[in-house]
Amino acid sequence: MIAVADIPVEPDAPEARRWVLEELSRPEYREAEPTWFDRLAVAVRDWLADLLSGSGGLSGDVVLALVVVLVIAAVVVGLLVFGVPRLRRRRRASATPLFDDGDTRTLAELRRAADAAAAAGRYDLAVEERFRAIVRALADRELLRPSPGTTAHGFARSATTAFPTFSDRLADAADAFDAVRYLGRAGTADEASRLASLDRDLGAAAPATPAGLAGLAREAAGPADGDTAVERTGAPA
Repeated sequence: MIAVADIPVEPDAPEARRWVLEELSRPEYREAEPTWFDRLAVAVRDWLADLLSGSGGLSGDVVLALVVVLVIAAVVVGLLVFGVPRLRRRRRASATPLFDDGDTRTLAELRRAADAAAAAGRYDLAVEERFRAIVRALADRELLRPSPGTTAHGFARSATTAFPTFSDRLADAADAFDAVRYLGRAGTADEASRLASLDRDLGAAAPATPAGLAGLAREAAGPADGDTAVERTGAPA
């Protein structure tokens, strides 16, 4: 406030009013004023209090219905203003190991590793890393759910549930992975190229079902009769 000692003369009424208005226009006073939301909240609170007190002459059922409508309206307004909250149903890609070897690399890391291996002519490693990238990509899309003991062909069958038109290519990819991973066969440039193409095509394709989990559920119950001897061992992929 203005100190008395700073006032040289006693102001008249218009001058005093001008001083008061100037004082109240300072930022600290403006910031202390209630916002439109504060005023709206107070108005709604007072109206509800008036209804609940019975002064509005409304029955209890009507009041309850009005309260429900107001709550729903508040939720709708909140969604419009702040947007729909994004549920974090997906875990981080790196949090779920692939196969049984604890591989927690992200999709980007696996794809970079596959590209680097192919560029260096290490096609067996390129095939292995690219297949892992395919599995990681489907897991990130929640079309697969990696679990211990699931084999390469188990993943291929589960992916076929979501992408039936890719069944042959997925089976070939699993064969190539098993061959270089377990049988010691050298990978080829053609295999590395086919798996890279499969990775791209699956990424651009829409699943035929909401989630390809039926095959994975069967795999969790045990290896199918068509699994190879290598897969039956449950060796890490």
